[in-house]
Amino acid sequence: MIKEIEIVCPPGQQEDEGVLKKLAASALNINLQKITGIQILKRSIDARGRKVVYRMQVKVFVDQPYQPETYTVNYPDVKNAKPVIIVGAGPAGLFAALQCMELGLKPIIIERGKAVKDRRRDLANINKQGLVNPESNYCFGEGGAGTYSDGKLYTRSTKRGDVNGVLKTFVAHGASADILVDARPHIGTNKLPQIIEAIRETILNAGGEIHFDTKVTSLLVNFGTIAGVKLSSGDQMTAHAVILATGHSARDVFEMLHRQNILMEAKPFALGVRIEHPQEIIDQAQYHCEYRGPDLPPSYYNLVEQIDNRGVFSFCMCPGGIIAPCATETNEIVVNGWSPSKRNNPYANSGTVVQINLEDVAGNNDDPFKMLRFQQQVEHLAFKAGGGSLVAPAQRMIDFVEGRLSVDLPKNSYLPGTKSVELKEVLPGWINERLRKALPAFGKKMKGYYTNEAILVGVESRTSSPVKIPRDKETLQHPQVKGLFPCGEGAGYAGGIISAAIDGINCAIAAGKIV
Repeated sequence: MIKEIEIVCPPGQQEDEGVLKKLAASALNINLQKITGIQILKRSIDARGRKVVYRMQVKVFVDQPYQPETYTVNYPDVKNAKPVIIVGAGPAGLFAALQCMELGLKPIIIERGKAVKDRRRDLANINKQGLVNPESNYCFGEGGAGTYSDGKLYTRSTKRGDVNGVLKTFVAHGASADILVDARPHIGTNKLPQIIEAIRETILNAGGEIHFDTKVTSLLVNFGTIAGVKLSSGDQMTAHAVILATGHSARDVFEMLHRQNILMEAKPFALGVRIEHPQEIIDQAQYHCEYRGPDLPPSYYNLVEQIDNRGVFSFCMCPGGIIAPCATETNEIVVNGWSPSKRNNPYANSGTVVQINLEDVAGNNDDPFKMLRFQQQVEHLAFKAGGGSLVAPAQRMIDFVEGRLSVDLPKNSYLPGTKSVELKEVLPGWINERLRKALPAFGKKMKGYYTNEAILVGVESRTSSPVKIPRDKETLQHPQVKGLFPCGEGAGYAGGIISAAIDGINCAIAAGKIV
């Protein structure tokens, strides 16, 4: 007999099999010895009451053999199979490649950046010297933006595809099985590189190809049908399907498509700042205690307000995290956040952004680069306000709301350094005003949030792509170019690792129908 029940236990006991069996036996009113095993299905923290507890949905095996589930991958040899070209080795591209192999197709991944280990030197140069390599940075390279910027796997995209299947693929390549059960699964920047390398080996061992430091300079199109791609080396690769999964920051790819008269559209996105608090402030607010014990993870938050008919919301919250410089060019400031697997840094940060619609920005709505240019303008202003290098403009929270320059700035996690600036010099006025109104409102929702111990660091501008590459809803192909599959976050169809991976899978399935 197998029973699914909910059990509740205090922190520190959520992984103790003996405790869980006792709780299950009590809930089912059966002898403890009858339980042969327990499988955790879902696990979440409930901090609504006076005492914080773990709530778990579990499957209880009673009087029958229990065999823990194992996770492996096995793909056919596709070395001599029909090719599918995949531009970009982020989550969309990698999972498109895995799905191609499952369909018996040969993925050929073309990645402008470096292999995951080779990116580390470039990231060190960004953090320590303020030097940006336009081809290898936090956004470009094996694994895409997610590899070195956190690895949060939380998504609401369950209707788009098999979220659990994506998580199982990560587990099969070395991720902890905890991601299958936790309400807010997270791998961590320190562990993701090894997992990405394992996925690479899976692709190569099955006969797929991955070309690093290789840039696509144009698409080969014959009479409205894709024929392949041309590379910066002058070489050409041919295929009947090209999956374009270049991420939200590949602006030169948008320029390439524009030169080839391939239809694109301006797309709404969100822009604001990254806000960092001491982690203990967030813990005290969320766990209702003076100190967080060792049995509880650093707490997170999710905040949203409607201000003057526009959404202002927290985004990509990183407990125990670090603010990272994510510029892809030398004259811009872009910030993001990430956490290691233990989330053991002393700060908590989150993007806090305002939704921007097409009518908010001056210019012709038919111009596909309207929102991209607006994004660039703000990033350049942030660079200028910071004084050059990658020093970021920053302001204490209450100082920002009350309109005064911060006399000093609190210690923070942004390694290139921060400069005290009135952020109204950087942010467009209507974004600035909505943030000023939203932050005190957030403080009413979460005790301790509204404080001058918090720092606002500008700018959080790469929340999603400001350009959309249209595609048919049924075939997922571009309406002008048969065989071209705009894919993932850069094309405007995803917003994070899981949704991008699912979109990659869906595009590969669609490509398989025409190859």
